[in-house]
Order: sequence, then C-alpha cells, then structure tokens
Amino acid sequence: MTLLTLSSKNRGEETVLISKLGIKRVDSNLYVAAPKERIVPKKSRAKRFLRFTSLFFGWTLASLVLSFVAFDVAGVTQARVVLTSSMAPTIDPGDVVISVSPNQISPHKGKIVTYIGRRLDGSPVALFTHRIIGGDAKGGFVVKGDANPSPDTQKPTTKDITGVVLFTIPWLGKLTNPHTLILVLLAGFGLWLIWDAFRGEA
Repeated sequence: MTLLTLSSKNRGEETVLISKLGIKRVDSNLYVAAPKERIVPKKSRAKRFLRFTSLFFGWTLASLVLSFVAFDVAGVTQARVVLTSSMAPTIDPGDVVISVSPNQISPHKGKIVTYIGRRLDGSPVALFTHRIIGGDAKGGFVVKGDANPSPDTQKPTTKDITGVVLFTIPWLGKLTNPHTLILVLLAGFGLWLIWDAFRGEA
C-alpha cells in the first residue's frame, strides 16, 4: 500500500491511500504524524468568500463588457454620453445612455430616443436624446427634453432616429475626463497592490 499526501495553498492537505482494492481518500493523521512544515492550512471562510466574490464579479463584469462591445460592433446596441441637462432629472450630464436600433424597438410616444438634429438645409448638426411626446413615424415625431419648456423645432422621422434608449448608467460618462480617468487608474493600481499583499499573507 502507498500513502500519498499533497499540500496546496488553496485546498490545504489531502491524502489518498493506494492499494490493490483501489484509491481511497483518507485522513493522514490516522496513519502517520505529519510534520508541521508540510501541512498547509486551509484559508479561512472569510478569505475564501472574498476570493470567490471578487472572481465572480470580475468575470461577470468582463463578460458584460465583452458582450456589450460585441453588440456595439454588430450595430445592435450603442452608447452615448449625455452632455446637457435637457433631460434632467431623468438623465443628467455625464450619464451614459444605452440604446438599440429602432429596428429592434419601434419608437413611440413616451420613449426616449436619440436622433440626428439637422439644419434647415438638411445637414446634420448633432445628436439629441429627448422623449417622444407626440406625432408618428410618417409625419415625424414631436420630441422634447423633459427639462425644456417647449418641444424641439425638428420633427425627426424614423430615418433620423439612431436609437431607442433602453437604460441609463449614471456618472459613467464622467470617467471620460482625462483627470478622472487617471485618478481611477491610480486607485485601481493601489487596490491591486493591497490585494496582492493580502494574497501573499493568506
């Protein structure tokens, strides 16, 4: 018979007994007295839970980001940073609106849409994200910012609408500011150093 013991930082110590009858997991203390330096104690429940939680949220966030990038490249969704307060308090400056093509969701009264604003000669000016308060796809929609006193002059048709808003991510657009982005990166690097030191002590 052979007694085989393996030690690791993640799983502690495990022992198996190999004999003619097969392989069986056993408690090594029942057979030999293991030296203290060989035994690697298992991590505490709190540390295991913290590690599992961080990995879970990390992979979940990475999956969501990659999925959104794929959908954005395919033209299914799009993201836009709102720069003005015309839709406050529903959408504030610095919020990111996530929208889908009007082919996926039909624009109608009550929906918030992003459309191409045009001059009188038809040339594009900018993108506006406002709410539909009337009109129709044939004659043009009546759109208005929630915070604006009156509707927009232009009545965008379906061809002018680039997206129908699904949801809003507050404050995310403010990270596009270089100063804020540098602070976030430095904070992330500091947290990584703390986490690395924490792992080293585990």
